[in-house]
Amino acid sequence: MKITKPVWQAVGLGAIAGSRAMSAPAIASHILSHQSSKNLERTKLGFMRSNKTAMAFKLLAASEFVGDKLPNTPNRISLLGIAGRLLSGALSGASVYKAGGGKVYIGAILGGSAAILSTFGLFYLRKATVKGTHILDPIIGGIEDALVLGAGAGLAKTA
Repeated sequence: MKITKPVWQAVGLGAIAGSRAMSAPAIASHILSHQSSKNLERTKLGFMRSNKTAMAFKLLAASEFVGDKLPNTPNRISLLGIAGRLLSGALSGASVYKAGGGKVYIGAILGGSAAILSTFGLFYLRKATVKGTHILDPIIGGIEDALVLGAGAGLAKTA
C-alpha cells in the first residue's frame, strides 16, 4: 500500500479529528502501519508506523466512541476539546503527508485547519440535527460514529 493522495488524506483525517479526536490518529497509524513508504524512517513521526501505536490509538478511539455519548462529556468546542482536535488533526495530517513525500508542516497545517473547521461545523450541525429532528443526541452521536468509520475506511482504501 502506498500513500497516493496525501493532500486529501491529510484534510480528510483533519475533518475526522473534528468529529472524533482519537479516530484520526488511529486511522492514520493504521494506514501507515500497512504502507511501504520509507519517508517516515528516522523522523519523529516514525512511531506512527508501529502496529502497537495503531492498536493503542484504536483502543483510545473506541473509548471515545463510548465517552461521547455520556451526559457529562464536555462539548467539543471547549478550549480543551478544540486543542485536542487541532493536535490530533495536525499529527495525523503531518504523518500521512510526510509519508506521501511532502513536508511535515504542510500536512500539519492541512490536518489542523480541517480539524478546527470540522470541529465547529460538526458541533453546530449535530446540535441543529438534534433540535430539528428531536432524535436523542446519543443516537445522532452513533450516526456520527458510523460516518467517521466509513470515512476512515475510505481514506484507508485510497492509501
